[in-house]
Amino acid sequence: MQLIWLRSDLRLHDNTALSAAAARGPCVAVYLLSPQQWHAHDDAPCKVDFWLRNLRELSHVLGELNIPLLIRTATRWDDAPRVLGQLCTELNVEAVHVNEEYGVNESRRDAAVTKTLDAAGIGFYRYLDQLLFKPGSVLTKTGTYFQVFSQFRKVCYARLQGALPRLIAAPRIQAPTAISSDPVPSQVEGFETPHEQLRALWPAGESEARRRLEHFAQGQIDYYKDQRDFPAKPGTSQLSAYLAAGVISPRQCLHAAVQTNQGEFESGSVGVITWINELLWREFYKHILVGYPRVCRHRAFRPETEALAWRDAPDELAAWKEARTGLPIIDAAMRQLLETGWMHNRLRMLVAMFLTKNLLIDWREGERFFMRHLIDGDLAANNGGWQWSASTGTDSAPWFRIFNPLSQSEKFDAEGLFIKHWLPELAGLNTKTIHNPAAMGGLFGVADYPLPIVDLGQSRERALAAFKHLPSRLDIESAASSG
Repeated sequence: MQLIWLRSDLRLHDNTALSAAAARGPCVAVYLLSPQQWHAHDDAPCKVDFWLRNLRELSHVLGELNIPLLIRTATRWDDAPRVLGQLCTELNVEAVHVNEEYGVNESRRDAAVTKTLDAAGIGFYRYLDQLLFKPGSVLTKTGTYFQVFSQFRKVCYARLQGALPRLIAAPRIQAPTAISSDPVPSQVEGFETPHEQLRALWPAGESEARRRLEHFAQGQIDYYKDQRDFPAKPGTSQLSAYLAAGVISPRQCLHAAVQTNQGEFESGSVGVITWINELLWREFYKHILVGYPRVCRHRAFRPETEALAWRDAPDELAAWKEARTGLPIIDAAMRQLLETGWMHNRLRMLVAMFLTKNLLIDWREGERFFMRHLIDGDLAANNGGWQWSASTGTDSAPWFRIFNPLSQSEKFDAEGLFIKHWLPELAGLNTKTIHNPAAMGGLFGVADYPLPIVDLGQSRERALAAFKHLPSRLDIESAASSG
């Protein structure tokens, strides 16, 4: 018997480990519920609910192939070796198959499982699946992991010129087994079920993910570069939650984009080229997790920024979290997050830079808050985005680049449509005043909306001063070597 241990790969098609397991003989699938570990990782209740809903869909399609899906509990990942070892003994499993995951805790978990299974004479096979390139295979000329995206992308493009990563055929129907699938729970204790409006925005299942990809690739992708920065327009793929849970693969996304672009990925449609670029950003941040594991440990990628004097400002942090900053584009973005489990990417950068620069609050506070609310929460992408915005990370925004929420709002939501949707109390304002109601004073119609919690000009100067006086990386490295 072969065992496929499902993790962030909740799909039937183009699933490397699943197809490999099924090709070697009769197989059974297992998924581990790990609520304490999920809490430790700040996984959002809406994301856990999304996993469970996708598991139910996957259990059905696996059942049509006579592949049972078992549900076991390993409260923390420390329990995974014991739980999987017992299951392998019960089912007389010859080998366990997994798709690789990345991050310090994931690596430790898999190393511990490998040790336990080796001792029992059970094989443990890992496969490249959630990335296009294996970490460690895209390196600089000196053999180190890239720290700059443009250089990383150049090497990736050179590799893709030879051949695209191939799609994996789905497993075939197998002979029925005597093993019955377990029911997938509708809820895990400690994680509330989100409201139905949120769930309706993110239907579960591989067919929905593939429908979204097809719709985007055939209709919207050509306009992606021009429309992706405007939050009131349907300019993005809405696939991030499905990619994070592995309901669709980056290979499937790449193939769909290239096919739309007549086989090209460096020329042709600028929309396609821009979207493939975003797939490679996702790839880049995963490689960073492996090459620079300090980012998995709540550390800044750039050591010199650890010396930043972040402010302890609980009231301002609470106002940011609760969409009460008095800056409409910031508050509208935060309401979108709180109500839908998702935020437009341009706005993720904007609210992150507002927190870390204008409020000078530690980026880790924002990173954690996002993970606790995002349905597409992903350690690599979320950490990479926050450290980019905070100027503490790899390939980050220069410390002196600070987005102005008012000019960003006027540029990317000129008519105020996004703001009016999420802040209906401002719907009566015109396109000039909606971006900055405070400029109206206390006029009727904005009485219920707060004044800005910070002066943008003064807070910008404060941030510039804080970053300007940081020691350089060379100073940090020199002190470390002399010590």
